[in-house]
Amino acid sequence: MIAFWVLAVILIVSAVWTISASKPVYSVVALLLNFAALAVTYVTLSAEFLAVIQIIVYSGAILILFVFVIALLGSGVAPFAMGPNRLPKIWAPAAIVIVAAFAFFVYAISQAAFFAPRVPKGPVGTANAFGSVADFGTSLFTVQLLPFEVTALILMVAVIGVITLGGEQMSDADARRNEAKVERSMREAILREGGD
Repeated sequence: MIAFWVLAVILIVSAVWTISASKPVYSVVALLLNFAALAVTYVTLSAEFLAVIQIIVYSGAILILFVFVIALLGSGVAPFAMGPNRLPKIWAPAAIVIVAAFAFFVYAISQAAFFAPRVPKGPVGTANAFGSVADFGTSLFTVQLLPFEVTALILMVAVIGVITLGGEQMSDADARRNEAKVERSMREAILREGGD
């Protein structure tokens, strides 16, 4: 039960971070954290197949797609500025996160040895076993077919919207650059005329 509450807090915090991050790259990092916590939640529910699919499809494919869209559209993330070495300041938060993760891992391992799974298990592919491939496939392509297709449509519309909006911003930037070049050449021509 403690694992559920810890994962629930991580899921909520990372979801809020995803929509409130100041830069798109930070939103992708928060979404990755959300997907990983959701995969761990699936593992605690003995749905290992869903956890693996969550990591492979969402964390692997969808997030990489988002990163490429952000990179191709030039999201305004400037290169890192040279400045003071910030590495010493990150050791304390990193150590806290690592110790907390290790403590959670040790706790989860110790609890798993004492409690038997509460859901029926069977070999991979066995029908009517919770979390099995057969049960997941049957559910996905019968009862959950409409939500599955709607989700695919929403993701496609979101990518098209990002490309459309980002494309307009990129064309504006090119127009401003060309306008600045024309202004500069006009000033140079006026200065040349005045110098003669």
